Amino acid sequence: MSTTRRNFVKSSSTLSAGAILASPHILKAVSNDKIIKVGLVGIGGRGSGAAAQAMNADPNVALTSIGDLYEDRIKLRSRILKARGRDKYQVTEETTFVGFDAYKKVIDSGIDVVILTSPPAFRPDQLEYAVKKGVHCFFEKPVAVDAPGVRKVIELAKQAKEKNLNFMSGFCWRHHYPKQEVFTRILNGDLGKVNAMYSTYNGGEVWKKKREEGWGDMEAQTRNWNAHLWLSGDSIVEQAVHCIDMMQWAMGETMPMHAEGTGGRQVYDDMDKYGNIYDHFAICYQWENGTKGYHFSRQQNGTAGSYELELFGEKGFCSAKNRHLIDAGENSWRFRGENNDMYQTEHDTLFSSIRSGKTFNDGERSAHSTMVAILGRMVAYTGQRISYSDALNSKESLVPSQLDWEKKLPVPQPPTPGVTRFV
Repeated sequence: MSTTRRNFVKSSSTLSAGAILASPHILKAVSNDKIIKVGLVGIGGRGSGAAAQAMNADPNVALTSIGDLYEDRIKLRSRILKARGRDKYQVTEETTFVGFDAYKKVIDSGIDVVILTSPPAFRPDQLEYAVKKGVHCFFEKPVAVDAPGVRKVIELAKQAKEKNLNFMSGFCWRHHYPKQEVFTRILNGDLGKVNAMYSTYNGGEVWKKKREEGWGDMEAQTRNWNAHLWLSGDSIVEQAVHCIDMMQWAMGETMPMHAEGTGGRQVYDDMDKYGNIYDHFAICYQWENGTKGYHFSRQQNGTAGSYELELFGEKGFCSAKNRHLIDAGENSWRFRGENNDMYQTEHDTLFSSIRSGKTFNDGERSAHSTMVAILGRMVAYTGQRISYSDALNSKESLVPSQLDWEKKLPVPQPPTPGVTRFV
């Protein structure tokens, strides 16, 4: 493995022995005695958890390759993964890769499934390479940080379907038994028409990492990626998208017509630490049938927390996120069944699909949920009402065209409503 990121970049055109192995392109049912090889791209907290869950999902699964931007992160997290996976952890020095093109080397190392958990700015290109190479995909939410990225993932989901590739997003609540039951009842009409939804993701600050001596702009930003718009998409897209996805679920995946809202920075006062993202959002989404969805989210320490989705229908009320209940007369109900580890269940579903040959593909759905969150960011940044159609067709591209460790990459000023323009 390269000892420094610069050495890796200089030597990135040289293929390791692991990288020249042909990808097996599993397209049909896989016999139970065949080992399914898994590669991990992005070994942060979520990536480590996803890799452990993949190793637990099937008796004959092996983690065989890891890639990340930084060698120190691989060294830190891989020890934990090795202890958790035991004999299923089969990563070697030759199948460990560092740098911006580490994802290509992981995918080319002979794996069957790739787990993509690096910052979402890189997701569309990584998915594109995986689908091209015929590798099954698990990818964390959000699927992109801007509309061009979302449009690319929508097309990739279609290509994955044509190739019979599994293409699973990390919208984990979709795999939670209580929510599957409550949303089934909502969609079956137990609430009647949903008139309004109240969605919250109100909490404190998430981790931030200030620049250290010797770091260039690219390293400072990628190590503190959730603070930077181009890497994370802002908190409404990177974090609160879970609640927005549940609103989409309740609406039967129908897209809102338009949205308007506000947001800003009240406590994120240091651009070195907090980058250029907002610390709060308040958005109103409008659907064609008259339903309104109100979304509030913030990252402010010392404030009241709330992570919930409440629905108000013609027949009554529903707590869809936390209490899993419907209060609607004769349709009143509360979930009393089996709970589950949704993170493990999504991987169980993924690997079961690979074994059976029955593909799972929620790529288009996850892309549209991501886009609804991006729409919320757009209206907050600009102060304008924007339609979903216009947002999806936006030409604004946030990701730099060239990823270079040495190039200057100044942080843009945070957006200003009424001044920042919709592109």
